[in-house]
Amino acid sequence: MTPEFSRPYKLDTLGQPRAVDIRAEAEERTGLARRFGLQSLDRLEARATLTTSTQGIEVAGRLRADAVQSCVVTQDPIPVRIDQEFTVRFVPETTPDADEIELSADDCDIMEHDGQQIDLGEAVAQSLGLALDPYPRSANAEARLREAGVKSEEEAGPFGALAALKDKLQGK
Repeated sequence: MTPEFSRPYKLDTLGQPRAVDIRAEAEERTGLARRFGLQSLDRLEARATLTTSTQGIEVAGRLRADAVQSCVVTQDPIPVRIDQEFTVRFVPETTPDADEIELSADDCDIMEHDGQQIDLGEAVAQSLGLALDPYPRSANAEARLREAGVKSEEEAGPFGALAALKDKLQGK
């Protein structure tokens, strides 16, 4: 299945470091917004340099995006602007030898390729997904939670329980 934002580059066309600019079109942004649970994705673009190394295809660049997320409490729109660097190493697909695979911190920036091409668009899309706040909250989220009787982390934690006990003992 082709990803919503696919920008393939054939491996046999890569040699010297190559700078590329990519930008998601409206239909691609709509698909990505759906994938990441966004109200909208108004801009997604990236500038990257693709470099061949003995360890794979190294991609380093910067992505920029304008999106609207939903508050996890109120569903209010939260505008988000992302402007950050990303680095990905593409390596050939491997077949795991065992049921368990151990990953190091460096493995988090690794994507596999099929031996024919890499997909820079998908690398940018995944970097966008990682850059988004997984639990966005609007400015009035805390007030809405308090109205619903939900305690804050401080109130629900052990020190909050001790404070409530102290207040009770003091007759407050």
